[in-house]
Amino acid sequence: MGDVYIGTSGFSFDDWRGNVYPKNIKSYEMLPFYERELGFNTLEVNYTYYTLPSQKTMESFYKRTSDSFTFVVKGYKGITHTRDGSFKRFCTAFKDGLKPLGNRLKAILFQFPYAFSPKDENIRHLETIKEEFNGYESVIEFRNERWLKDNYIDLLRDMSMGLCIVDEPKIKGLMPYYPAITSRIGYFRFHGRNENWFNAPSEVRYDYLYSEEEIRGFIPSIKDISRKADITFVYFNNCHLGKAVKNAQRLKELLAED
Repeated sequence: MGDVYIGTSGFSFDDWRGNVYPKNIKSYEMLPFYERELGFNTLEVNYTYYTLPSQKTMESFYKRTSDSFTFVVKGYKGITHTRDGSFKRFCTAFKDGLKPLGNRLKAILFQFPYAFSPKDENIRHLETIKEEFNGYESVIEFRNERWLKDNYIDLLRDMSMGLCIVDEPKIKGLMPYYPAITSRIGYFRFHGRNENWFNAPSEVRYDYLYSEEEIRGFIPSIKDISRKADITFVYFNNCHLGKAVKNAQRLKELLAED
């Protein structure tokens, strides 16, 4: 098996206070606590989907974690959603903001909306992102199940872009759980299975605690992907009330036992 890194999609949540963090924890103490006390060695940085990263914040993340701690950063929505003249500017600013992470930045996750369907202009956009982020490991998260065809999986493989393996509600149209590897990176993202998904606020959409049986059900595919990948990342995004932490810690325990 290659290296497997397990963590959560974000770490700075008010509703984690008193659930997984001490009730009176200061914001700047959260990330060190996440690594040292909760026992995680990787973080998926999510706020960068909504706001371009700043070097000051990334440098702070770097300094507050150990040399063995790794990061994946979620791509800014202006990059995934924009086709006009702002695209290049967003890409430049995004890459500039990530510089302080150095070689501890292991990949960039580009998440596309459900409306992003497999058509020529969207395939060209993937190719443009690949060109713009040449030298970075890129992982693609599709929400629309129409991408789940051999020719599109092969397209990612040809471009050496990773496929984000998602677990989310089994709702018609959403991507099903499909463990596959298309680059040197294996990537799992667990959103929970709350069926109140479309048009629901995030605190509802990601309010889900995986059961012991469900967690155990992921282990065979995680092991299989990790045997084929150089490095595998597993992130829980069911962050409401710290449920992602509980599930991620349990998965770590089960993988260590096996």
